[in-house]
Amino acid sequence: MTMGAITTGDLSRFQDPLTIQRVLLSARTIAVVGLSANALRASYFVGFYLQRHRYRLIPVNPRESEVLGERCYASLLDVPEKVDIVNVFRAPSALPEIATQAVAIGAGCLWTQFGVINEDGARIAEQGGLAVIMDRCIKVEHARYVGRMHWLGFNTDRITSVRGGLQ
Repeated sequence: MTMGAITTGDLSRFQDPLTIQRVLLSARTIAVVGLSANALRASYFVGFYLQRHRYRLIPVNPRESEVLGERCYASLLDVPEKVDIVNVFRAPSALPEIATQAVAIGAGCLWTQFGVINEDGARIAEQGGLAVIMDRCIKVEHARYVGRMHWLGFNTDRITSVRGGLQ
């Protein structure tokens, strides 16, 4: 199957489990591009989850002024602090510009949600020194590696067999 110029087989290099774990473990600040104030949107649920897991959340959406109690910025270039992960909830066609901004602000990782696949955006981010995780939900991956995954995506309070947390 082809997604633009990237085939689903090619996506495996953007979905490396060790890279995902390293990024999640080292990050503290996540800018969510396309974060909506609508509680029914996936971006809102993911942002809420990230806040509950002690990440500093920075909403980036020119249509909002505040989301989840945080000031919203029109673009990544307006964010006044260091960003570890740029998490993208936008159309794939917007990714090259977002990747360019992520490189310009010195972000550590460009992370795109399910279906946000763009070869040019990935290339720009990689050439700028960013780790790239593509076509993966940050909430799902965090839950997977922290041991809080449940079929509904919630903490079941079960003891995990994962020793030592993230590797």
